[in-house]
Amino acid sequence: MGNEACDLDSTVSALAMAYFLAQSSPAPGAAFVPVLNIPRADFALRTETTFLLRDRGVPAASLIFRDEIDLGGLHHAGLLSLTLVDHHVLPGADAALEEAVVEVLDHRPLERERGPPCRVTVEPVGSCATLVTERIAQGPPGLLDRTTAALLHGTILLDCINLSPAAGKVTPRDVACVALLEERFPELPPRDSVFGALQAAKFDVSGLTTEQMLRKDLKVISGDELVLAISGVYVDLETFLLRPGLLQDLDAFCQARGYAGLVAMTVSFDERHEPTRKLAVFSRCESLRGTLCRALEEATAPSLHLQPLPSPWPCVGAFAQGNALASRKKVLPILRAALGGAGAAGGPEEEVVPPPTPMNSLVEECPLAQAVPPLCPQDVLERVSRIATGQPPGSPK
Repeated sequence: MGNEACDLDSTVSALAMAYFLAQSSPAPGAAFVPVLNIPRADFALRTETTFLLRDRGVPAASLIFRDEIDLGGLHHAGLLSLTLVDHHVLPGADAALEEAVVEVLDHRPLERERGPPCRVTVEPVGSCATLVTERIAQGPPGLLDRTTAALLHGTILLDCINLSPAAGKVTPRDVACVALLEERFPELPPRDSVFGALQAAKFDVSGLTTEQMLRKDLKVISGDELVLAISGVYVDLETFLLRPGLLQDLDAFCQARGYAGLVAMTVSFDERHEPTRKLAVFSRCESLRGTLCRALEEATAPSLHLQPLPSPWPCVGAFAQGNALASRKKVLPILRAALGGAGAAGGPEEEVVPPPTPMNSLVEECPLAQAVPPLCPQDVLERVSRIATGQPPGSPK
């Protein structure tokens, strides 16, 4: 299972890792299930993910989302072993699942140690898909198929901005994995065309409402008293701030979810794949807004080199970010520390509201089991096995 943002890296890492384990594990009768850590209804917001999976013939009907599997019930029944990809700390709502974690693959700085028998691979690479590719390459020969290779190839290229050093994300290991995939599957499309298509799909927010744009790439940090949303937004900041009804939309978004404020991080890329980043800080609480803005302006690890921009709203602070290499991953610790200073102990990234009760339980004890036929392990295995073939569930074998 990937993280709760469920971006392309989390999705493909979960799919590829589950496929690899299903093909290579000696565990008899085990079902290896890749879980997309969002409700199915949110999948349409991940435009680059829906594009790549559709392009590679992976039907959405074959995927299993967080609201379709009762992980808590499985764990309670002693049936769950959890592998985390693209994160290594579960949010507070999933704290009960911590003892089920048997392996971690992540490319973020390690926030907490995990002792044996949990297998931990945390390396500073540009994409978690790189770590999954390395793991598959170290396994039995012949397991990597064309579909999995194409998914991993596209994900690493998107995460590492087409392997551009100027973007500050790529590492030699990312480059080596892309080269390995291209060597084994020379029919993979050229890098430029893959990256261009995925980048266009990721930035295509033309059909989304403001609420959907904010949910599309959302992280949340929380403490004892305050909850702060941090959204990646894929339009220019000036364009975003002039959206009709924006202030009402920001108010409604935060009030509905209990957020004390929201930081929108916009990013765009020029023809050389170099990023331009800008920030907007929204809160009706003037002291919190001031605290967050000061923390961002005064940050030194890293320095963001912020320059104030005109804002049409007094409750929104706007900035151009001179340090374009400082992605959200590097800004989150600054905001977390500021949140602690504002009256809350900064906690881990987490979604505040737990996923809805599953519609398709994998354990009969689920309250819905009497009304909805539960998925048995054979059903899960069938759905997972069809991912590579592109057959919809229930089609003839």
